[in-house]
Amino acid sequence: MVDKIIPVSNSTLIPLNHVLMTDFTLQISLVFLVAGFIAIFLINRRISQWVEIKKFSYTRPFATEFVKKVLLSIFAIILFISADVYIQVFELFDTQMAIDAANAYDTLTPRETFAKILDTIVILVIGYTIVNLIPIFILKNEAKKFAKVDYKEWIRKKGFTDDKDDLFHQLFKWNPPKHKPAEIPKDEYLEKMKSPEGIRSLENFHTSKGIPIGNFKQLKPNAFEIWQKSENKKYEKYFEDCISGNNESGRILLLGVQPKEIYTISQWREQKRISNYEPIIPGSRPPGWADRQSSETSRSFKQIIPLVGFIGLLVGIAAWWEVDLFVLATASGGLAIGIGFAMQETMQNYFAYISIKKDKIFVPGDRIQLENGYVGIVGQITPRVTYVRDVLNESIAIIPTRQLIAATIINFTKDIKFIPAKVEVGVSYLDDPEEVAAVLIKVGLRAMTELKDKRGNHLIVHETCPYREEQKPSCGCDANILADIEQPIVRVINFNSSSVDFVVRVFVKEYDDQFKVKSDIRIMIIKEFKKHNITIPWPIQTEYHGDLDKEIKDIEDTSDVRKQTFKKYGVGDLNSSDESETNDTSKL
Repeated sequence: MVDKIIPVSNSTLIPLNHVLMTDFTLQISLVFLVAGFIAIFLINRRISQWVEIKKFSYTRPFATEFVKKVLLSIFAIILFISADVYIQVFELFDTQMAIDAANAYDTLTPRETFAKILDTIVILVIGYTIVNLIPIFILKNEAKKFAKVDYKEWIRKKGFTDDKDDLFHQLFKWNPPKHKPAEIPKDEYLEKMKSPEGIRSLENFHTSKGIPIGNFKQLKPNAFEIWQKSENKKYEKYFEDCISGNNESGRILLLGVQPKEIYTISQWREQKRISNYEPIIPGSRPPGWADRQSSETSRSFKQIIPLVGFIGLLVGIAAWWEVDLFVLATASGGLAIGIGFAMQETMQNYFAYISIKKDKIFVPGDRIQLENGYVGIVGQITPRVTYVRDVLNESIAIIPTRQLIAATIINFTKDIKFIPAKVEVGVSYLDDPEEVAAVLIKVGLRAMTELKDKRGNHLIVHETCPYREEQKPSCGCDANILADIEQPIVRVINFNSSSVDFVVRVFVKEYDDQFKVKSDIRIMIIKEFKKHNITIPWPIQTEYHGDLDKEIKDIEDTSDVRKQTFKKYGVGDLNSSDESETNDTSKL
């Protein structure tokens, strides 16, 4: 059946409802398309659910996302192109009269209109697929960059703790420096060069400026690829432990469940990066932890790419349909102004978010102080609000992101990765202040070496980790030292009514660590003061009836041990003339 030629003015498009009402073939085609698309959607959903429970969706997450995005689009494109070809070949130009009708006027016949609609849908599907694949490729490229960052950190650490068979030294060999470091005596340096243990200690040695000595020569040209394979094997082991029940939870973790119980390999690598490359223990986190970590990841411009790209595609299609773009721009401009006024604060928050991320004013994990005095740890930063958790976990402040740009923020951790832990103590006026200072120096040095967390890592930061002297890898207590520090520091801070007040100060890595360090240092001070017969006076005023001669005699009785401590530990930089003698801590 051929459409009757109806003269109409140029550039007049027949309405869609008229197209469907005038042609039974098009009605059948539309029903076929709707039914076909529903079937494709259901099939794609089943395939996506099947993919979620397969191992490769965890080991190759980007490829899986690519397939899930493309699969539905491919089926839809095939469906619509098939219908378009059928209309174009068998219905639109099935007779010479139809061809003449199509060529007679600038306007479209009903079937031409329907065919153009199908072409538009195909273009929309293809464009939608492409703009949604762009973020996947960007994330994949970022993952490659992060892999190189992890590789450099692996080299810096000379291997991770979960490496097998000392992989680092299979791929790299240490070459000694041309000249020995000034901090090591010549005889000791030559002796260390004779044994593997001594060479290993030199590999870990850092100068007083924090600079490693020597260099590492790469033994194999494909060291990066070998390291990547090693990391992939670690993830394979993690994955197998999760699904076999051989994990911390003692049960089989399920694939494809919501919330997720198993990290994908990209999440696994990110969690290692966050935890300073410590091994990820299978089943050590509650169900949903992987989803929670993913949802708390701040969104960026990559999530805007599909929207912007699709809007551009719609504008192009509007031009193809000969829609007056000036009228469209005028209408959309007025609408945009109205929306802009309604969403003014939202847009301010969003641009503030971009500024914070771009300039890195603060990042998640930084300890900051707000204008109202609230001190907390930065949590999730979103385009709407920013979460700041109280340092003692007492509360969470939820602040519009735009307010943080206009406010004065004190960042305690930007470029400075340590926190002072100060302990004040008062002693009797009868005690020698230099000898008291020496005892406090001794306490500070003991604390630096002895105070550790549950994993055995030092709580107090060091310019050079003490484990290096034991020919062990650094525990990280010397990481992030970006400023010259001297510790322990002892100062006389006040002449009180009943005491001379001292303060001893060291630096810790985390805010919470200072409380344990302060507590332990106070215990050490009490014990050392008892050992040296140093008095912490009562903070009260009383009428004195004591035996002064007896007190002086008691002090003289412990004179030898006081002098030995003073000679060994000195008083820090309070007496620089005796620095070479008093700062000898090799026998601590």
